[in-house]
Amino acid sequence: MKVIAGLGNPTDQYRGTRHNVGFAAIDKIAEMNHISVETYKHKALCGKGIIRGEKVLLMKPMTFMNNSGEAVRAVMDFYKASPNDELIVIYDDINLEVGKLRIRAKGSAGGHNGIKSIIAHLGTDQFKRIRIGVGEKPAGYDLADYVLGHFDKADQAQIEEATKDVADALNIMIENGINAAMNQYN
Repeated sequence: MKVIAGLGNPTDQYRGTRHNVGFAAIDKIAEMNHISVETYKHKALCGKGIIRGEKVLLMKPMTFMNNSGEAVRAVMDFYKASPNDELIVIYDDINLEVGKLRIRAKGSAGGHNGIKSIIAHLGTDQFKRIRIGVGEKPAGYDLADYVLGHFDKADQAQIEEATKDVADALNIMIENGINAAMNQYN
């Protein structure tokens, strides 16, 4: 089974913010695959389904971004899943242009607190990631204010497209492996 974790912050005040594009991607994947992500288990909203013939668990940690690893670890332990083989994490990246995707098989946290938490809780950085660009922080902006801010209309349209691309990239990863997805989207 693949565990697909989209990172973000719970509560309505964070809906539609740059830091919550992982949640938006999970919502799009769920919609496109008719999976309900409404069951609260393992400190996360979860939903089980099938994507491209593979059992999946879609999850949105409800632990707030900086503690995402608590929920991810709880799910991985419960299902006895291997981070290297079965975990895919979707999250925002300020180092990418708005809507651009970057897929990686492993790597450091790159300053992202949600990924830092996951690495700390799992004890490994060996898990797949799909990063969604939210654009560079403008000069003079506080980083927290920027990532917790909302997109303007033009950027929101690009993010809508990006969440569809994430769903397509996920399909490719499941069917043909991460290298095929990286070749198409990186």
